[in-house]
Amino acid sequence: MEAEVAEVPPGVAEAEAGLSCFSFNQDRTSLAIGTKTGYRLFSLSSVEQLDQVHESSDIPDVYIVERLFSSSLVVVVSHTKPRQMNVYHFKKGTEICNYSYSSNILSIRLNRQRLLVCLEESIYIHNIKDMKLLKTILDIPVNPTGLCALSINHSNSYLAYPGSLTTGEIVLYDGNTLKTVCTIPAHDGPLAAITFNSVGSKLASASEKGTVIRVFSVPEGQKLYEFRRGMKRYVNINSLVFSMDSQFLCASSNTETVHIFKLDNLTSSGPEEPSTWSGYMGKMFMAATNYLPSQVSDMMNQDRAFATVRLNFSGQKNICTLSTIQKLPRLLVISADGRLYIYNLDPQDGGECILIKTHSLLGSGKTEENKENDLRPSLPQSYAATVARPGTTSLSSTVPGYSEDGGALRGEVIPEHEFATGPVCLDDENEFPPIILCRGSQKGKTKQS
Repeated sequence: MEAEVAEVPPGVAEAEAGLSCFSFNQDRTSLAIGTKTGYRLFSLSSVEQLDQVHESSDIPDVYIVERLFSSSLVVVVSHTKPRQMNVYHFKKGTEICNYSYSSNILSIRLNRQRLLVCLEESIYIHNIKDMKLLKTILDIPVNPTGLCALSINHSNSYLAYPGSLTTGEIVLYDGNTLKTVCTIPAHDGPLAAITFNSVGSKLASASEKGTVIRVFSVPEGQKLYEFRRGMKRYVNINSLVFSMDSQFLCASSNTETVHIFKLDNLTSSGPEEPSTWSGYMGKMFMAATNYLPSQVSDMMNQDRAFATVRLNFSGQKNICTLSTIQKLPRLLVISADGRLYIYNLDPQDGGECILIKTHSLLGSGKTEENKENDLRPSLPQSYAATVARPGTTSLSSTVPGYSEDGGALRGEVIPEHEFATGPVCLDDENEFPPIILCRGSQKGKTKQS
């Protein structure tokens, strides 16, 4: 089946070919891209049509853009101010707040309870409901890529980050209790990728070699699965992600192949007697691995890919995700040249995934905000709609600002968080957390704890 390529919508194309950053939201219903001129948000409700839900050119040269589920909250960082995080309510067109840090921001992760800001040698944990700084994890091993993961399940808010610069140790941290849970010796070499499943009960990791992917239980840290991506060459893992139902795990790299692994159910029952000759031989083969050197037996016990994708490019930065679009499982791949590839995934037989659509993300498209919820059931009015209502608010009072080292910064003030005059109308907690808005621009420094 020949893939259909979507036409670039009429209009002025981006001056710079390529994306500076790209990400999927937490439940894979939306994607965000950053460019030299700003950022864009798209809905993923249809295979045939890619609906742009928002475009902003207010902040140029964006290198981080993260949207909170399908809400109006979006977090943006620009190369023009790489130490400043900007939090926007994009539907209302207002800035909620901004915070500055002691060094460049490398990554940001968020769920409905926590917002994490990762620097090279520290991690800041904010309460997303009022943006209060709850904890600063200092003196972490040097983390030049800002590698970290946050469970999207806000009931646990587990955080994972590298515990060593030279080995693949993972630190598991509870973002709600603000305590370290355990450390996991995941790989011999440094980490390249870590990710949680949707409920925060599993953690997958890959090292810089990129040949073996392991899955651990959370919070115990016990190894559950081990998958082999390849043997012939080392690769750079670009992305690692579970499907929302935790049945599949997808990995993309700088090569032309994307691997999808299937997480079969683990059983604690005793071994059953094989019913066929091939089953009997398989049992004998597995028993023989007990007498082989550990490295050999480990390799023989590693599972191979359930499904694969052969991309038409290699050596280019990309990310992948597994999503359900129009009730069917899909594999989505975004490449740095500004294209979104959509593949069909056979959840029963696996094999080679079929490319069914390619979209350009750099065309100038029409904004259609109402298309985003076409496939969703009707819901009560969301908090995003509630806060968009015009109303009268008093001017915020001010308090002294803080420098990075916690001292007062002369001449600089921060507006206090402005509380609503009455109870916040929050009919749909799945759409938006009860954010307490800070009116106007905030030029405050975070205070380390």
